[in-house]
Amino acid sequence: MAIMNRSYAILLVVLVVLCQVIAAQSEKTTIGDLSSAEIEEQIQQCPLVQSLNAHKASTAHEAATGFTARAFAVLFPGSPAVNTLLSVLYISGPPNFLLALCPSDIDPASLNTMVAFAFGGLMGDTLFHLLPEIFVGEDSPEHVTLVVADGNKNILLGIAIMVGFVSFVILDKAIRIASGGDEGHGHSHGHAHGKIEGGDKAAASAKASGSDSGAQADGLRQRNTDKSNAKIIVPVEQQESGPSSNRGYLNIIADFTHNITDGLAMASSFYASPTVGALTTTAVFFHEVPHEVGDFALLIQSGFSKRAAIGAQFLTAAGALTGALMGIAVQEYGGNSVDAIPTPGLFGTSLHWGDLLLPWTAGTF
Repeated sequence: MAIMNRSYAILLVVLVVLCQVIAAQSEKTTIGDLSSAEIEEQIQQCPLVQSLNAHKASTAHEAATGFTARAFAVLFPGSPAVNTLLSVLYISGPPNFLLALCPSDIDPASLNTMVAFAFGGLMGDTLFHLLPEIFVGEDSPEHVTLVVADGNKNILLGIAIMVGFVSFVILDKAIRIASGGDEGHGHSHGHAHGKIEGGDKAAASAKASGSDSGAQADGLRQRNTDKSNAKIIVPVEQQESGPSSNRGYLNIIADFTHNITDGLAMASSFYASPTVGALTTTAVFFHEVPHEVGDFALLIQSGFSKRAAIGAQFLTAAGALTGALMGIAVQEYGGNSVDAIPTPGLFGTSLHWGDLLLPWTAGTF
């Protein structure tokens, strides 16, 4: 009996030692394979971090129940994928319906003001929301967030931003080259009228007295004198044919491509955090209103009827849905899904392909 008890004791000691060895070996082999979420979860178990969480919870109640937070919760109540599709509906529907209220002859000066407003909205969202989210991350309302510095990760994020910027420059240049260069690519072309002014009147009077050589000379001198004050007038028939119409179709293609980047931006923003997604949607909405009005005016100047121009704008809105679906697919199958199996990151970092979508779209802005 004593021998049996001694054997059980030895076996128990061996099992305890073996469990300790396995636990130590497991800790050594898996600490480097932990994902960012797992590291964050273990950091939250630290007593100091828990004290900070309690202090944050006691002081952040009023901020969490503000009007903006409640409005975003009502407008975007679902998962990142559902919220992305809702944001496409918000930015595509109202701006296009507002075009029915726009007159066909829009003042170019007001277009310049709206374009400046649209540019400021996107730049504000990029500088104050997207870039901080890309490099630092979004603050969580439930607990404090600690950031682990990683130089290689920051380099990859910066490269993704630069690739997005270069991609947009190449696309913009290609559109300009296809439309015949930089001239006439803005909203200022197509304002010609079929009237005769200045030197053309002098030329007409000179041709009427063509039998008198002296009158022809006087007309020639008159034409040369008035050349500096004459305007180059393009007949309406020439304006409506050829290059102007082609410019309108090229603008539709460019607008469709631009809306794809909008959809990608909103998908990547909502998968980063609900707050960043809601703010990006707000910025894109206030960008889309003047942008759609400007494109509508350009299509009218290119010979489109008002009904055809509005229909073309609804067609280009499908680009935002296309970009949103592409962004959702990249996020779901690129390692950012909640149910995704943890896999090694890119180039020894914690980044996956889905994490590079937000910096790429920030570069395209």
